[in-house]
Amino acid sequence: MTTTKIIWTKVDEAPALASYALLPIVRAYTKGSGVEFEMRDISLAGRIVASFPEKLTAAQKRPDHLAELGELTKRPEANIIKLPNVSASVPQLRAAIKELQEKGYDIPDYPEEPKTDAERALQQRFAKCLGSAVNPVLREGNADRRPAAAVKKFAQKNPHKMMKPWPASGSKARVAYMSEGDFYGTETSLTLEKPTEVKIVFFGADGKTVVLKEKLALLAGEVIDSAVMRVAALRKFYAEQIEAAKRDGVLLSLHLKATMMKISDPIMFGHCVSVFYKDALDKHAEALKSVGASVNNGLADILAKLDRLPAAKKAEIQADIAAVYANRPALAMVDSRNGITNLHVPNDVIVDASMPNVIRDGGKMWNKDDQLQDCVAMVPDRCYATIYAEIMENAKRNGQFDPATMGDVSNVGLMAQKAEEYGSHDKTFEVPAAGAVRIVDAAGATLLEQTVAAGDIFRMCQAKDAPIQNWVGLAVARARATGSPAIFWLDERRAHDAEIIKKVKKYLPAHHTSGLDIRIMQPVEAMRFSLERIRRGENTISVTGNVLRDYLTDLFPILELGTSARMLSIVRLMNGGGLFETGAGGSAPKHVQQFLKEGHLRWDSLGEYCALVPSLELAAEATGNEKVKLLAATLEQAIAAYLEAGKLPSRKVNEIDNRGATFYLALYWAQALAAQTGDAAMRARFAPVAKALAESEATIARELLAAQGRPVDLGGYYLPDDVRAEREMRPSPTFNAVIDALA
Repeated sequence: MTTTKIIWTKVDEAPALASYALLPIVRAYTKGSGVEFEMRDISLAGRIVASFPEKLTAAQKRPDHLAELGELTKRPEANIIKLPNVSASVPQLRAAIKELQEKGYDIPDYPEEPKTDAERALQQRFAKCLGSAVNPVLREGNADRRPAAAVKKFAQKNPHKMMKPWPASGSKARVAYMSEGDFYGTETSLTLEKPTEVKIVFFGADGKTVVLKEKLALLAGEVIDSAVMRVAALRKFYAEQIEAAKRDGVLLSLHLKATMMKISDPIMFGHCVSVFYKDALDKHAEALKSVGASVNNGLADILAKLDRLPAAKKAEIQADIAAVYANRPALAMVDSRNGITNLHVPNDVIVDASMPNVIRDGGKMWNKDDQLQDCVAMVPDRCYATIYAEIMENAKRNGQFDPATMGDVSNVGLMAQKAEEYGSHDKTFEVPAAGAVRIVDAAGATLLEQTVAAGDIFRMCQAKDAPIQNWVGLAVARARATGSPAIFWLDERRAHDAEIIKKVKKYLPAHHTSGLDIRIMQPVEAMRFSLERIRRGENTISVTGNVLRDYLTDLFPILELGTSARMLSIVRLMNGGGLFETGAGGSAPKHVQQFLKEGHLRWDSLGEYCALVPSLELAAEATGNEKVKLLAATLEQAIAAYLEAGKLPSRKVNEIDNRGATFYLALYWAQALAAQTGDAAMRARFAPVAKALAESEATIARELLAAQGRPVDLGGYYLPDDVRAEREMRPSPTFNAVIDALA
């Protein structure tokens, strides 16, 4: 029998904890089938340790599993189940480093403001641990993201209760975005006719030059862009919106993605903090600089750094910051009870998760009194803000969406080979002074150029031709498979999109499109078209670039299903093989906080359950293994039974949580395997398992509930102790005995 390896990724927070419960079951059920599951560590702590082995003991050192998986994705045998990992902000990185250091790992401190070449080099080494560092390495294919049929059917039959009505009397809520000086307005783009090597060079107005990036190899047919966020225009926008929110009596909120866009968006966040708290921060600029306080890390970092000042100075600054609120609009709150605002930490409010919640909550966010209130949602860059404005205006006109009847919007997303990694990598820079930034080719010719001022944010991006061709083909395939319209969300007025439109029109004729509804629409028009169909209960395929892929595959699932964690994400890798992503982890920190406080993990592993099905199907397809095919088919039946029985995790302590949900999946999977007639040996193997689990259901449920209602010590947050974590996530001796006997 040919053995197929499936890689299960070790990640962070709630999905990592859930794996301690689920993976032993998966390994036990698939034992002897020709499938083996292996773990690879791509957690934040794991990546930090792998990046700094120099002063670690042999026992502490870890392989660079992320690089290893990056190579695997280029081979046809790749079969990877990728759980959501932390896209770390600087505060999260610092916290993880501190925890590792406290556990005896000799890891250097992160230099936030490097002053020497050595510190700058160290900061670059840490870059692979920040932001969305994992996904670009693994995504060697384009995205096919949609709700599994059983999940959508369940969601319509049992609509989630989180939707709040849009007031019939009208709403003051709105989406605010820039009218000039943003990435959208400054973008330039071209398609390369031949391969070349380029460098990014800053030419100062004072005559000085700095090479920002060199030896960047580009391919023929590659689309490259340059764009600038002009900070003077950004700060003017913030000031205007602060004044307007105060005048209108609405909450002020800022929606960025400081995790994925790890260079650009923390800077943009910092400018908002700087403008909002301007009076206090300007007055105490020297003192704050002396203690290393950074607006890019939010108000929380500033307040924490005050401990380094004399008590009298600390009190003076705290009083001046508090005084700011008297002349400012109320801020949207992340945690009203503890006074945590939208501007405290850059990664607390992430646009792809936060804006769907604003729509879901009727245009409102939480205020300091823990009440929902109309808000102005600032999404500065027009590249994406206008789609949120369109759905908000649609909800104002037509009322709230109905999960019981609404259609779905699946996605085919361009992301292979680091396509369109905007603002998140080594080609995004904060400009040091006035001048120009040029992209210069091997012959010394300037391909693209941007005039810049000090502090402006420059970015270059690229999208290779082969992934674009693959993306177009995938869109046609999904349209053919579903019969739904496939809409390319592309704006001919935006420089990058204009180049992509040329390629779409070039490559579509190579495919059989007869009878299919395939269109190119500006994003606002595409949103309007999709919303009209949603309200009629009809399905639509959105075909988008990388960032809209990320945003739309949170927006629509949160409205349709209550969470994006229940989406199926299949990445057919360009060289064969598959990467199966299990949903979003944006709420994972809150789930862990609850687990540590009261022993209840409300994380829903439905994304992991659903990802296992196509992963097993791929393994069966690659080897012709009928047992694995049967395991996939019966797991799909088990998921449907699990949903029908309503055994999803509750949000409340002392009710079913992730561990109970996973028990029921195991029960229904065993019952499906025991009931099937295609493989007598499998039937005989699982009949006693199904019988034992069914007969012990009450005992197991009681043992699982008994583990709740108390604080939990995992021995670490970013690097939990495996023994403690497994003990907490497998607290039922009765259940464990049945599973361990199989393994």
